Amino acid sequence: MELQNKKRFDEVVIVEGRDDTKRLKQYFPGIETIETNGSEVSQQTITTIVNIAKKRDVIIFTDPDFNGERIRKIILKAVPTAKQAFITRKEGEPTKRGNSLGVEHASKAALQRALSDLHEVDITANAISIQQYDELGLGMGDNARKLREKVGIALGVGYGNAKQFYKRLAMFGISYNKLKEVVKHVK
Repeated sequence: MELQNKKRFDEVVIVEGRDDTKRLKQYFPGIETIETNGSEVSQQTITTIVNIAKKRDVIIFTDPDFNGERIRKIILKAVPTAKQAFITRKEGEPTKRGNSLGVEHASKAALQRALSDLHEVDITANAISIQQYDELGLGMGDNARKLREKVGIALGVGYGNAKQFYKRLAMFGISYNKLKEVVKHVK
């Protein structure tokens, strides 16, 4: 998908703030965004997103941190059909010390990958069991955190603690066989 040459995007991208919009428009001038202005998403912003989602697809593209996840949950509750884009924590690292992780720090390649590899909630898929999840080493253990991070990168679904990551895999309908294959590959 050649994103940078698009004159107009079909989807509207939900981001946290001005800097995210500025970064996306730097590489993809035809992109349209809605800014949540931080983690306290206003009811007016939610209403705007819901109304747009009636006519166009929306993509949630928040920072790979706690506040980004909080915003993602709020928007998903209002628009469960929203597509989701993720960058890794490494891709969102700031170049200056003291700045927080964010979409505004991601490279053109990372942004293009994230916007090309969208995920949607799949309520029809059979979720993996917690036992299967633990058997693959993703739940608990010395290396579980690092393994979840590698699996999240390989699947392009972001990162989370054991409970959050399990819920995310289920939400996107990642099958046990697919997960087992990815775990084997990244170990």
